[in-house]
Amino acid sequence: MVDFRVLTMSKTVKMLAIVGVLCVPLCASGADWPHFRGPSSNGFSPETGLNKAWKEKAPESLWQVAMGDGGFAGPCVAGGKVFIIDHRDNNDVVRALTLADGKPVWEYTYEEKGKADHGRARSTPTFEDGKLYTVSQSGIVNCLDARNGQKVWSRNIVADFKGKLPTWQVAFSPVIDGERLIVLPGGPDACVAVLEKASGKTVWQGGGSDVPSYATPVIATLNGKKQYIIFTSAGINGVDAGKGQLLWSQPWQTQHHVNAAAPLPVDNDKVFITSGYGHGCALLQVTENKAKILWENKEIQAHFSSSIFHEGRIYGTGDPGVLACLDAETGKVVWKHDGFEKGGIIAVDGTIIGLDGKGGDAIMVELSPKEYKELGRFKPLGGQSWTAPVVADGKLIVRNTKALACFKLK
Repeated sequence: MVDFRVLTMSKTVKMLAIVGVLCVPLCASGADWPHFRGPSSNGFSPETGLNKAWKEKAPESLWQVAMGDGGFAGPCVAGGKVFIIDHRDNNDVVRALTLADGKPVWEYTYEEKGKADHGRARSTPTFEDGKLYTVSQSGIVNCLDARNGQKVWSRNIVADFKGKLPTWQVAFSPVIDGERLIVLPGGPDACVAVLEKASGKTVWQGGGSDVPSYATPVIATLNGKKQYIIFTSAGINGVDAGKGQLLWSQPWQTQHHVNAAAPLPVDNDKVFITSGYGHGCALLQVTENKAKILWENKEIQAHFSSSIFHEGRIYGTGDPGVLACLDAETGKVVWKHDGFEKGGIIAVDGTIIGLDGKGGDAIMVELSPKEYKELGRFKPLGGQSWTAPVVADGKLIVRNTKALACFKLK
């Protein structure tokens, strides 16, 4: 097995050319997880036919590779490859691994001297049309050829838009909207910016001048109006997707200005939000130019893990370590179970797969509006495991602060 730490780009390209990989178009499939929150950007995988009898047969280990950044950046999966941002010395390292066996395919290295604080890179790469888009902790946005890791374009959005870094630096993942790439520079009248995904050139900037917090922007159509929903350090904003005008804003300020869990559209005019540090959660109703809170409580206090909406219920993890099911209309608890700490969750094949963020257990729970029903658990890596798991091509991919691992789900 080739060690990625000593694999050079020239050797990688030669190896790929020999096996003919460079001649094969790389594209996403229905079984992929091409960006943050999965193919539909809502935490759901379309996979079916999974092994749900974890109590009798835990998922089989396929491979495991070391991670050097000590952090929580998530992977994406497309075209039989796993893409993730790592760190070595003073450089970020974008790594491409083979999904089947975890072997290195290529790596792209660039200077990133930002200090380590719960790791460095915090962003999930985004795959689209054979290109890979990444964001570093200081705001360096890269577009790479996903076949070989060669740079297509790169720019520092914080410097270019005179942005201000939040305390724990940049954490959002890049979002594709057609031919556009949505980013959050946080500069004067540049809370949001839209770039040409092919060239990186600015299409527009707008959405006000609030400093973004740590959540990934969400595309939604509310009351028939397409917009980008942005969590900032001071609250949540709706920004017109066409030209960048600020449509509405709702104050939502937490300790340390941390709003990190992705906003969750739950209806054609409603958005669920949640934050940690004792703040809690709320359901917003959005009209054309304002928002109001329909209900608010502390039943889900997500420090950074994003929630899931399914058939009138909201499922989410939050402090002090619970997985909760709430009635979306009223905010009342349907059921609640502890033992999840700050671990992330996803939904697949009628189940929730979540992580115990402290101990590292992967836990399969029935996606049920009636009761908590655990189908089984196993310990893929152990230790601090905050990053939400990923399901792609019948496989479960998880990471902790030290490693990335893949397991067979079928």
